[in-house]
Amino acid sequence: MTTSPLPFDLAAATKHLAECDDCLKRLIAETVPFQMDQDPLQSPYEALLEAIAYQSISGKAAATIFGRVKALSSTGGIPLPEEVLKLRKPALRKAGLSGAKIVAMKDLAQKTVDGVVPTLEQAKKLSDEELVKCLVSVRGIGAWTVEMFLIFHLGRPDVLPIHDLGVKKGWSITYGKKHMPKPKELLAFGERWRPYRTVASWYMWRACQRAGSAAMRKIRPAKVRNRKLPKPKPKRKHL
Repeated sequence: MTTSPLPFDLAAATKHLAECDDCLKRLIAETVPFQMDQDPLQSPYEALLEAIAYQSISGKAAATIFGRVKALSSTGGIPLPEEVLKLRKPALRKAGLSGAKIVAMKDLAQKTVDGVVPTLEQAKKLSDEELVKCLVSVRGIGAWTVEMFLIFHLGRPDVLPIHDLGVKKGWSITYGKKHMPKPKELLAFGERWRPYRTVASWYMWRACQRAGSAAMRKIRPAKVRNRKLPKPKPKRKHL
């Protein structure tokens, strides 16, 4: 994977996080320094096509399937949008893709050709919110997938994946909670981390690694309030 310098000041980020959050300060001091393997050369189209292939299956199986998809290209690399649109469904199914993934890939290819999905240069000029809005319009692409693109491909400093299981469990471990936070709760809590929520999220993932699988299994889902049903009205006695 090609790496590039971070597009933000890491020293300023860790200093800010340590000053505004004692628990995070301790985690930063006790774990490995922040580092990120970025792939700054992949376009949104290429990154999302790969993400679709990897959805809901093991990494090893996904790598095999995506290798077969690339073999269908005239270049042997990631097929161009125009190539994906021309590929017949039986060929894609034979590569190992499900019907839903085929539809998603073709929708991604069509929206790339139509200009809905930006080029890499265009993406660099768009805000996080603008990118999320246009990329989630692709079938099968959710906010989490776009957030991972923002973090690992564009190196955006202020992304907080509030639905990410690792970030939620890492938060519970770091702050000594028995339950995972609700997404809205994590979003509100993360305000203190701005404008470096990406770095804070990275340390939440590290907290999970340090704690181990046994500790992770003990963390329960977010608490759900039980809505009290109204008491039934007493029946009138007929005289």
